[in-house]
Amino acid sequence: MRNKPCYVFDTNTIVSALLFDNSNPGRALQEATDRGALLLSMEIAEELAEVLRRDKFDRYVRRKIREEFLRALIQQAVFVEVSETIQVCRDPKDDEFLELAVSGNASQVITGDDDLLALNPFRGISILTPKQFLESLAEFV
Repeated sequence: MRNKPCYVFDTNTIVSALLFDNSNPGRALQEATDRGALLLSMEIAEELAEVLRRDKFDRYVRRKIREEFLRALIQQAVFVEVSETIQVCRDPKDDEFLELAVSGNASQVITGDDDLLALNPFRGISILTPKQFLESLAEFV
């Protein structure tokens, strides 16, 4: 398992992947899960579940499909217990993704969040947009 790359996706990128599966976030999540492992912490999984329960997404994707998506994502993810507190991001809520990445020895963080992207690289971990991530994979083909 450890010879596979591990990836951290922020909540907004995962939600975008679900809502628009052929978008850059959707293709990036698919490529990441095909090529390696998606890392999650309990806190991020709970946040994702809370976000996906929001009624505002009903017009895009039925609740049942969102629940099935989350269940499948959780089943295939590698759960990591966060072992370090990090406080470097302009938006303190984003530190949890850095904590997960560091604790899980992630290869990359995939996000559209400018507060996280501004820190690229962080402790040797690349922080990329979904488009940049897909472009980086194309370099190895």
